Amino acid sequence: MSDFVGRAHELSALTGLLERVAAGIGTARPGRCLLMRGRRRIGKSALAEEFIRRSGVPSLFYTSARESPEAELSQLLEAVAASDLPEREAFTQVAPASWSGALQHLASALPDDRPSIVVMDEIPYLMERVDAFEGVLQRAWDRALSRKPVLLLLIGSDLSMMEALNSYERPFHQRGTQMVVGPLNPAEIQHMLGLGAAEAFDAALVTGGLPLICGEWRRGQGLWEFLHDSLTDPISALRVSAELSLSAEFPPEAQAREVLHAIGAGERSFVNIARASGGIAHSTLTRATAVLTAKGIVSADLPVSLRPSKERRYRITDAYLRFWLHFLRPHLAEIERRRGDLTLRRIASQWSSWRGRAVEPLIREAVARLAPDAGVVGSYWTRSNEVEIDIVGADRGPIAKELTFVGSIKWLESAFDRHDFAALAAHRAALTDQAVPLMGVSRGGFSCDGLDVVYGAEELLRAWER
Repeated sequence: MSDFVGRAHELSALTGLLERVAAGIGTARPGRCLLMRGRRRIGKSALAEEFIRRSGVPSLFYTSARESPEAELSQLLEAVAASDLPEREAFTQVAPASWSGALQHLASALPDDRPSIVVMDEIPYLMERVDAFEGVLQRAWDRALSRKPVLLLLIGSDLSMMEALNSYERPFHQRGTQMVVGPLNPAEIQHMLGLGAAEAFDAALVTGGLPLICGEWRRGQGLWEFLHDSLTDPISALRVSAELSLSAEFPPEAQAREVLHAIGAGERSFVNIARASGGIAHSTLTRATAVLTAKGIVSADLPVSLRPSKERRYRITDAYLRFWLHFLRPHLAEIERRRGDLTLRRIASQWSSWRGRAVEPLIREAVARLAPDAGVVGSYWTRSNEVEIDIVGADRGPIAKELTFVGSIKWLESAFDRHDFAALAAHRAALTDQAVPLMGVSRGGFSCDGLDVVYGAEELLRAWER
């Protein structure tokens, strides 16, 4: 990637925080702290680097390597020495022997008359390795760092640990604001890759909006050409990113990984996931799904309706991981022996049906952005799957007081026709006796009347352009 694309909202928020730091110079506590979290390889570090580059203020960027506390402290000293902090030489000459002393002394290397930025990346590693690190960080912030005009960015990929850092009764509670960094959205992907609206959604499903994977997609390149290039390259980002992320988050023997594989293969119900995972015990599966949902990798959804339901369904939240688990993971050996052409042929044969379901969460997000008064946008299903409604808008969820619309998604090249309309109307009648508006979403246009709201790819893309 030659240019930094997207992240306008995040960069604006970071700039606003730095401006508050600058405005506080001369006050007792001008410092500000931001806890930045997001899935691995989502571009958090690159975002911080770009923000530093644009800010032009003195900065320090330290990244934990998950080593011993002594090794981590040595890495911090090296990072300070390589920084442009005005008093970096004094810091390195003292060489603090503990993390408590290092963080306290770091404040003395920061300027008093202008703002600076300190980035500590992969902070969960320090929380794991350094004894009482949260308390050490809290004392250093309260006694020294917050008294300097510094913006402290604490970055982490373990979502649950980053949430815990700022939770009630933890030492660092309420000392920092939070920012969640998600994937590049379809509008940013379209701008970056020069694709049409429908093709941008395809790219979002394959890359998951991960900047590293998008960076290997040549501007104007079609989906199948990109997949061919990626599958014939055994070290492509599309091929290796998921393995690297999963290896960092789960040990090889972790039961959660087997459960993740089952969900990625398409199983959605608790019973079917258990069967596909080798018939594991109910309690084991419950623990595994709890781990996956806590890490933000899996979502456990309930149908949105006027009546309570226990028919929970599980899905992979990360679009790229969903693609990788379904199409690539089962055939990695084939790709490694340079037969990615076989994998590509298999993807092509299943693409239309897989894409139709995989795109649904992304479309529901777009609809929620386009219809903010909807309250909640979800879906509905019965245990037997005799009734499935792709989009359900309601005042709240999963148990609603009022439904605002129901909709059907037809993400094929053919048009949304009268048969699709009739099926949607019948399913609405099974859900409610109210004449709530009917919504149609189609990749291939519409050839019927009667729908109250219609969205094509172009209209959906505008959800992220606002």
